[in-house]
Amino acid sequence: MVHDLGSSGGDIIPLKNYLDSQYLGEIGIGSPPQNFTVIFDTGSSNLWVPSSKCYFSIACYFHSKYKSSWSSTYTKNGNFCEIHYGSGSISGFFSQDNVQVGDLVVKDQVFVEATKEGSLSFILGKFDGILGLGFQEISVGNVVPLWYNMVQQDLLDDEVFSFWLNRNPEAKEGGELVLGGVDPKHFKGKHTFVPVTKKGYWEITMGDFLIGSHSTGLCEGGCAAIVDSGTSLLAGPTPIITEINHAIGAEGRVSAECKEVVSHYGDLIWELIISGVKPSKVCSQLGLCLFNGTRYVSGIESVVEKEHKEKSSAGNDLPCTACQMLVIWAQNQLREKETKETAISYLDKLCESLPSPMGGSSIDCNSISTMPDITFTIGDKPFSLTPEQYILKTGEGVAQVCVSGFMALDVPPPRGPLWILGDVFMGVYHTIFDYGNLEVGFAEAA
Repeated sequence: MVHDLGSSGGDIIPLKNYLDSQYLGEIGIGSPPQNFTVIFDTGSSNLWVPSSKCYFSIACYFHSKYKSSWSSTYTKNGNFCEIHYGSGSISGFFSQDNVQVGDLVVKDQVFVEATKEGSLSFILGKFDGILGLGFQEISVGNVVPLWYNMVQQDLLDDEVFSFWLNRNPEAKEGGELVLGGVDPKHFKGKHTFVPVTKKGYWEITMGDFLIGSHSTGLCEGGCAAIVDSGTSLLAGPTPIITEINHAIGAEGRVSAECKEVVSHYGDLIWELIISGVKPSKVCSQLGLCLFNGTRYVSGIESVVEKEHKEKSSAGNDLPCTACQMLVIWAQNQLREKETKETAISYLDKLCESLPSPMGGSSIDCNSISTMPDITFTIGDKPFSLTPEQYILKTGEGVAQVCVSGFMALDVPPPRGPLWILGDVFMGVYHTIFDYGNLEVGFAEAA
């Protein structure tokens, strides 16, 4: 597929960068336009803003509210709606009006007037609402997404949009969303394009994943990855995130149960794998996991982002989760011809690096220079992140805090294992979302 990326074309929407964790842009709804600050989110597909009829949610008092009576182009809909995100949920009702993004005006867009916002992150967020750029397959109420209407109303030169996210929070320009094109000023070289494997999210297949030059082996056969501008961090399966945390010295907080499984079952796990028992059945044979003919996967209270809210309860599942991780790590150790003693001692150490339930494991800021690069394989090409790129810093001097940009996310097969490539990744790699050809492209950001 040939992509002509020589001229910018398209409508450029400037973005503000809030602490490298939220990228915000302006839109207008109604006639005359009422202005709102939104997150442009490729991991969801609905547009919502707070309603003037939101009386009982504190979040609404801190943000701009849409007043339908002020707009001459408003059409009533009124159907109830509820949308769930990784960080909380909103509910309200559908309405219809014109929406302006940059110089483009989309006529008769169905959106949500939120009357209830049930999360602290909506109170503290610098955004009024969220504008989804995902596919209609995950649109709540099967509403036609704004992007589809831009295409259908012939507002675009090209059926693509692209993101440049600046990772310097001090810079004047926070980033750019280009609707209908790309901005050649903000990438170097050529983009590597890979097909969208499943419509809904912008989902692609990712190959092997390396810590330094060491293969983790878990994605050699391919892992699903969602490219998500609405998620700040990088999310991946607990076993790999734990290995990353161990390699970079991040401190987790769920290690006791893991160490207990190593001390009681480490030898047995090793022997069962060596004797040829299927890795997926080891933990059920030991009685640590339920078994119903498929692998039983349990997350350590992992929040599955956006629409697939497969939450698993932490408590009872910890021994099962720990056992499954130990099986994966033990397989890696076997592959590297380690002895049982060395392997079990390594497994015990890894337990100390289990990620905190909600991500954000803390790190010693002075050790960043000694940490390894982390490399994703996409389209058979390596996409590396340096420690400076995957560690988030807040504060300055003695008050500076450093946090890992990786969080744990466990999605059961057949949907998982799943990665989410959020802003930590998209900040390093300029990203093109090609709706016409159903592809996503990455090139080094500039």
